[in-house]
Amino acid sequence: MPRGSWSGSPLLGNLTGLSNLAPELVGKCPEQLKEAVPKVGLVAVFWQPGAIGGRTDMLKPAEVAARALGVRVQFVEAQGPADFDRAFSDMADAGGLMTYGPNLADSFRRAAAYVDKILKGAKPADLPVEQPTKFALIVNLKTATALGLTISPSLLQRADQVIQ
Repeated sequence: MPRGSWSGSPLLGNLTGLSNLAPELVGKCPEQLKEAVPKVGLVAVFWQPGAIGGRTDMLKPAEVAARALGVRVQFVEAQGPADFDRAFSDMADAGGLMTYGPNLADSFRRAAAYVDKILKGAKPADLPVEQPTKFALIVNLKTATALGLTISPSLLQRADQVIQ
């Protein structure tokens, strides 16, 4: 795990804090979808190029995982809210079935703990950059019903949130 004295860029200097950039996490999404819809043949991955989480090297794990599952991947770009309608219309499938990623509420709590440590005198360079430790699986049953899909009880049981 990198420490706060990371020097990957002269513009960034010392870094500390939390990161949501976990390429191995991106590969979990096609696995979760394949479990939910065993016959899926195409997966649309919605992403924002240029955003911190929109690095193209983050897309490769999704492509590798999908290929291993016998699924094709369609990457759909959107820069911001103005692009959402076009992006969703570009998707070949019905979209919006499920998502898996870092639990943002937990990340915000952990960020507050970092701020507290720094305000109490800790040196940022001595604090490690941490990866997420809690993740959220959200399943949209409304979309599943519209697609005529039945989501397995085991997947629903693991879900952190189920949209009715």
